[in-house]
Amino acid sequence: MRNLWIFINRYNAFFLFVIFFTIGIVLTVKNNAYQRSVTFNSTNEVVGHAYEKLNVFKRYMNLGSVNDSLALENAKLNTALLAIKGIDSAKKTLIKDTTNHVQYTYLAARVIKNSITLRNNIITINKGALDGIQSGMAVISAGKGVVGIIRDVSPHLATIESLLNKDAKISVSISSTKALGSLVWGDRNSDYRKAYIKDIPNHFKVKLKDTVITSGFGSFPPGIPVGRISNRGISTGDNFLTIQIDLFNDFSTLQYVYVIQDKLSDEQKALESKLPNEQ
Repeated sequence: MRNLWIFINRYNAFFLFVIFFTIGIVLTVKNNAYQRSVTFNSTNEVVGHAYEKLNVFKRYMNLGSVNDSLALENAKLNTALLAIKGIDSAKKTLIKDTTNHVQYTYLAARVIKNSITLRNNIITINKGALDGIQSGMAVISAGKGVVGIIRDVSPHLATIESLLNKDAKISVSISSTKALGSLVWGDRNSDYRKAYIKDIPNHFKVKLKDTVITSGFGSFPPGIPVGRISNRGISTGDNFLTIQIDLFNDFSTLQYVYVIQDKLSDEQKALESKLPNEQ
């Protein structure tokens, strides 16, 4: 306390100046309309600018929930689009009834863990069995492109066997020729932007920049974009071509994905299980 009084006593002139200066400003603003108007306008401008910065910060903090909402809406729109595409124009069919006949529906999920530098990369998402996720479901990106296949599922989470996995194999076709092949990442590939198509018969004419899409065989619906051909003839010494493609997906920036739910999957598996085993 003694030191405080010494400090005040030493700088008493400065404190008196501040006090009287403040009183002078208050009296000037209070008793003069022009100064009062200028002061209020300046104050409002400063406060308004401060609120604007605060709102920008709040919007930034809410980006996560906004993105979740947008991903959910996109999933609904994609499902509705599949319903519209499934309408037979030769028949009278109400759009609201077509959702009962759509084979595939989309479920939005957020990526909470991802790797791109391993030989067997795995992705973790924030949806699980309680959301209807099952092992073997196809996963695509929120933009365009194949992501992988659901591997393991817990009540609230699921892991995806990424396309960037040496064991991944997905049936695809080349848009122009309809030639079928197997999409793989490659045994010695370490580039997350490229993949390979194997088992393309070598009599097919392959064009650079041609688009590669899913064939519809397996878990993925037909027509999902995969990438563009960047090398059209890697020799393997047999009757098949190995083709290099540039993937549409950028796995390094993956934040949201869509899990594709096939309504006929269980029925197909049950039917195929009745087939006799090959000897």
